Amino acid sequence: MVRRSTGEQHLAQRARIVLAGARGGLNRDLAKDLGVDVGKWRRRWAAPQERLAAVEKSPRTSDLNRCITEILVDAPRSGWPGIFTPEQIVEIIAIACEQPEEDSERPVSHWNSRELAEEAVKRKIVPRISTRTVGRFLDQAELNLNLN
Repeated sequence: MVRRSTGEQHLAQRARIVLAGARGGLNRDLAKDLGVDVGKWRRRWAAPQERLAAVEKSPRTSDLNRCITEILVDAPRSGWPGIFTPEQIVEIIAIACEQPEEDSERPVSHWNSRELAEEAVKRKIVPRISTRTVGRFLDQAELNLNLN
């Protein structure tokens, strides 16, 4: 994880903290060397060691990578409640999987975020939605629709 050329840098930084902690040393010394607060991540890493030990026995390295990533990702945060229900999001994604000309009688061959937003409002799935929100839903669903 630390040596990957691609990947999220905050996860790589947290992995460096864990590796440095495994070599020993005080948190204040590690914090000075790494330039970050290390106590939180050392505690988060220490907590699930039984689960991690069980996954280490798995023949698939992807299981171990997934478990490590789950430990090192940010914890869910409270925030503004979502405006759209999961059902609405799924319906919008379902529209994106349709053929615009055939299923929605739209004079386009491919969906774009603006067309999808307009169609969701037209079908009364949502009262209003921005094109950026539609694009974010599709990104989160990991759909590659080549939207404009």
